[in-house]
Amino acid sequence: MIETASLALATFFATIGPIDVAAVFATMTGNGTLEYKRSMAIRATLIASVILVAFALFGEILLASLGISLAALRTAGGILLLLIGIDMVFARSSGGTSTTDEEEREGISKQDISIFPIATPLIAGPGAMGAAILLMANAEGDLIRQMIVLASLLAILLVTGIALLFASKIHQFLGVTGMHAISRIMGFLLAALAVQFIFDGIRQSAVFGA
Repeated sequence: MIETASLALATFFATIGPIDVAAVFATMTGNGTLEYKRSMAIRATLIASVILVAFALFGEILLASLGISLAALRTAGGILLLLIGIDMVFARSSGGTSTTDEEEREGISKQDISIFPIATPLIAGPGAMGAAILLMANAEGDLIRQMIVLASLLAILLVTGIALLFASKIHQFLGVTGMHAISRIMGFLLAALAVQFIFDGIRQSAVFGA
């Protein structure tokens, strides 16, 4: 159970990226009032939570209805997370865990940024959605393990919400170098976990015969 929790916490922390989200949020709300920042932070976190929990609970059912096997999900999810992990190690922006330049420019021009781009794709991006489905599928119907995955997801979302509320202070304290250092460490761990997912998917498939 500790292994399941550790895996889920590390994966969600890397794919959601509370520190990176806080940095972008601080930039996009720099001229806003304290009340505006608090409102956007709370709304964005709640909306992202609904999206990710929905993907965690129903994502595998959706994929199964499309004829996608668990082995394919593990392999494809592992590849996606590996690409995100590589980008994190090299401190490069990735559409899987952050907004693109176009999305950020559009978001700055909006007064309400809680849904777009903060809730999605910044918090609930493709990487986090894929991780939620993959980790729940990895629990293989074990209710306790699935509850641990959901609890880990909610815990990281809570951390993300807190990070948004204190975004300006976190950005000033860590600076660019500090945020990149955290990103690189989590990216390395995510890349290792992703490779394991790929190995598990290939082993479970019939690619090399059984």
